[in-house]
Amino acid sequence: QVQLVESGGGLVQPGGSLRLSCAASGIIFSINDMGWYRQAPGKQRELVALISSGGRSNYADSVKGRFTISRDNAKHTAYLQMNSLKPDDTAAYYCNAYIHNGQGIMEYWGKGTLVTVSS
Repeated sequence: QVQLVESGGGLVQPGGSLRLSCAASGIIFSINDMGWYRQAPGKQRELVALISSGGRSNYADSVKGRFTISRDNAKHTAYLQMNSLKPDDTAAYYCNAYIHNGQGIMEYWGKGTLVTVSS
C-alpha cells in the first residue's frame, strides 16, 4: 500500500519561512508528477506547485517567486520551500503524486499538514 506523508507545517509569522516535506512509501516502481495543493477554510482546494519526474516545475501565480518545489527521486520525497509567507498562505497543504505501484499508475493524496501564518 502506497502512502504519502506530509510534514513541516506549523505556525509562522508573516514574512517567515517553512519547508514542507512529502515522503512516499510502500511498493513504488516509479513516481511521475508530484504536487502540492492547499485548501483554506471555506475555500476550494487549489494547486500550489507541480514538479515532473524530470524536475520541470509549475507554480500558481500567487506563490511564484516565493515558493520553490523540489524532489529527491532516490528518497521518493518532494519538498516545498515557502518564503515570504503571508496570512493568505494559511491553509492545509496536501501532497499529491502519480505513482506506479507495480499494477499501474494511480493517484495518491496525503492527509495534509496545516500551515498558519499569523502574528
